[in-house]
Amino acid sequence: MYSNGDVFVGEIIGTAILILFGAGVCAAVTLNHSKAKAAGWVVIAFGWGFGVLAGAYTAAPLSGGHLNPAVTLGIAIDTGDWDQVHLYILGQMIGAILGAVLCWLVYYAQFQANADKEASQPTLGIFSTGPEIRNPVANVVTEVIATIGLVLPILAFGLTKGLGTSGTQVLIVSFLVVGIGLSLGGPTGYAINPARDLGPRIAHAFLPIPNKGGSDWGYAWVPVVGPLIGGALAGLIFNAAF
Repeated sequence: MYSNGDVFVGEIIGTAILILFGAGVCAAVTLNHSKAKAAGWVVIAFGWGFGVLAGAYTAAPLSGGHLNPAVTLGIAIDTGDWDQVHLYILGQMIGAILGAVLCWLVYYAQFQANADKEASQPTLGIFSTGPEIRNPVANVVTEVIATIGLVLPILAFGLTKGLGTSGTQVLIVSFLVVGIGLSLGGPTGYAINPARDLGPRIAHAFLPIPNKGGSDWGYAWVPVVGPLIGGALAGLIFNAAF
């Protein structure tokens, strides 16, 4: 059992690192005047996977490194322990906003170059997800299935003796995130994490980025509701099957 303070601080730090790497790779691939401009989806998927690797390893000694309300929800449904769920989710949200702000600082000059209206580009995709085809029902289903594909294996990994204590579990989960991105990320950009999408979307709304475009609040509920449903279903499936 982790202390309340450790849970809160660990999730802030770990989620901030996750978003710094994840939004960072999206910025690298998207923004003009970036050396990784147009590097492609495979680079983005691996960037997010390495973000999970760095964030979860950092947070693990303090909080277990959930970094994701859907994971926290799935674990709570599995274990029946809800005492610290609010601390996990609050830390994750604060960390996600902080990580997005850090990404903005890293790419500050590139974001400022967006002031050139002739070369400006929308920037929301650097921070948050969006569907290729806007169909709310289909988009939610995609996020539900992809999140089950994340949370159910995470719960199952806990059945392998020594996997968590050796640290190997975090490495495996990071590759799992890469796999989800490559296989299931195409339709919606695979939020699979409410904090990962909502926190940076909030940051995008208040950061002073020239010509940044809208924050698409009409879609914002999808990458929150879908992963939460997926996390809950994963917990229920695990309880029923294992």
